[in-house]
Amino acid sequence: MADRVFNFSPGPAVLPLPVLEQARDEMLALPGIGSSILEISHRSPAFDRILDETVAGLRGLLQIGDDHEIVFLQGGASLQFSMVPMNLLRGRSDKADYAITGTWGATAIKEARREGAVHVAWDGAGSNYDRLPDRGGLALSPRPAYVHLTSNETIQGVQWKREPDVGDAPLVCDCSSDFLSRPIDVSRYGLIYACAQKNAGISGVTVVILRKDLLERSRDDLPRMLDYRTFVKEGSRPNTPPTFAVYILGLICRWIRDKIGGLEAMARHNAAKAGLLYDVLDASGGFYAGHARPDCRSDMNVTFRLPDEALEKQFVSQAAAKGLVDLKGHRSVGGIRASIYNAMPVAGVEALRDHMLAFMESAATARTAAAR
Repeated sequence: MADRVFNFSPGPAVLPLPVLEQARDEMLALPGIGSSILEISHRSPAFDRILDETVAGLRGLLQIGDDHEIVFLQGGASLQFSMVPMNLLRGRSDKADYAITGTWGATAIKEARREGAVHVAWDGAGSNYDRLPDRGGLALSPRPAYVHLTSNETIQGVQWKREPDVGDAPLVCDCSSDFLSRPIDVSRYGLIYACAQKNAGISGVTVVILRKDLLERSRDDLPRMLDYRTFVKEGSRPNTPPTFAVYILGLICRWIRDKIGGLEAMARHNAAKAGLLYDVLDASGGFYAGHARPDCRSDMNVTFRLPDEALEKQFVSQAAAKGLVDLKGHRSVGGIRASIYNAMPVAGVEALRDHMLAFMESAATARTAAAR
């Protein structure tokens, strides 16, 4: 415990301490099983229970109705960039609409173009993705096959606070970096996908929540392991699934439900943490310049710049010396990125806030001394 730092990595990210402790305690043998989760068969009654409890945990937290399936896959969100258009667009004459609000949305549309016609409903590249479209600002095609958005862009730090109106078109969402961080109305979505290693566990498992009627779009020329119907039919086990990652996801669901109090409480907790940092940005007189516009700021990834790169390097170095690690921003944006996902404790955010204030004061003192 004395060696643990405050980990601001964008992913794999910090995990809840109670989850780590339970996984540690059960590592040698699951209660009543006599074998480790790392050893049991993926078709054993023990894993049946783990899988069923994890699905039930997700359904309970997100209030997912019977009209949506939940499946677990591998390959991360990057594979979903391909699987979504392969299953929902291949062979169709209509277009898939994409709202490109950052790096991951721009990556997703490249894969969609391999499968069919796409339409750019909005693109924020001109401002380096520092904003989202105004409400009603999507220029949708007449009858899109689906509309794709990225709910939270980890690199640029912009986040949709509510879904856009896309009419009757299925709304498809890459929810990887804010999945289980807040309530969402799943009934408004045709498909949601999320890799787990931000808020929902460890790398290795990807959650797909899919409206049942969309399964009819999958064609028989799809490879078996790239067909959503395969995973629905086989209960997420057409091959050996990432058993340990599913187990951790189940523990995360239980932690949010029992320790946090559900997703509404989780959302309030996350917004309060983010506010601690944004308050410093807003009161810094420009010393800290946020990348995202205030109305689009992410509660998950706080991105900002300092007056010059030399100060940014000093900021990161001095933060690491205080046990505040992985704060360097992505190369496409630069600066600082503080990823404050579900499991980042308030104490960690407070420590970063205090470092920001102390560093700004030190820099001001240095400037005054240099001017004399």
